[in-house]
Amino acid sequence: MNIVLFAMLGVFIFMMFRRNKKTKEQQAQLQSQFAPGVEVMTTFGLFGRIVSMDDAENKVVLELSPGNLATVHRQAVTKIVEPAVVAEDEPTVVPDDASSLTAHDAGTPAATAAPSATAAPAATATPSATAETPDETLKRLNDEGKKDI
Repeated sequence: MNIVLFAMLGVFIFMMFRRNKKTKEQQAQLQSQFAPGVEVMTTFGLFGRIVSMDDAENKVVLELSPGNLATVHRQAVTKIVEPAVVAEDEPTVVPDDASSLTAHDAGTPAATAAPSATAAPAATATPSATAETPDETLKRLNDEGKKDI
């Protein structure tokens, strides 16, 4: 029984070292691809382009936006961002008529009558809602929170 436990422990430790070795190899491969002009992402989510690198101090200068530079540790840069490939599909067709604004079942009278019937009351309700002064709005919002308590 003890031999089996030691064998399992040995396999577990072997797998840990193997995983760490693969991770280090992948990181070294990624670090070798760094060069000025490459788009990258840092561990904390900043995207930028490498401007310069200092191998002696393990520093990378990133241009986050035109004129904005940030200096980060070389290990903070974890991913090379590939440019997005824009697929040229069929152009989007926008209809000239209002057919896209109505319901899909435009053949029924209720579908065509519903938008016009609801549009009139909404238009008359809008001015009264905007006639509220800022002080009244603030009072109304404060009172709404007190009703729940």
